[in-house]
Amino acid sequence: MTPLARIDTEHDDEHPLVAIEGEIDASNTVEIGEALRAAVSNRSTTLVVDLTEVGYVDSAGVNLLFALGAELRDRQQRLHLVVEPGTSIARVFEIAGLTGAERTHPTRTDALADARGTPA
Repeated sequence: MTPLARIDTEHDDEHPLVAIEGEIDASNTVEIGEALRAAVSNRSTTLVVDLTEVGYVDSAGVNLLFALGAELRDRQQRLHLVVEPGTSIARVFEIAGLTGAERTHPTRTDALADARGTPA
């Protein structure tokens, strides 16, 4: 993985969780996209991506998340993003329309509860 980002994956057949730390930009979106796609199995219903430790996302990163969400919908799966409210990342996603296109949550607990259909 590029030194700009670190990726940790918690495997769960139905709801895998991928946490990204660092930066997402044009130099690493291919690698990050591969890691995100690899976390999803045919038994997965939802992919939860925790972005609370991401300090920077450029347009390539935003486009990656739009594309991933569309790919998952085509497979009858869902993308849930964990984004801390009030951060620059949250603002970028709001301006780009990503928060309207994909489910966003302030915490992992909220995202996983929504993915599982249980109260947080």
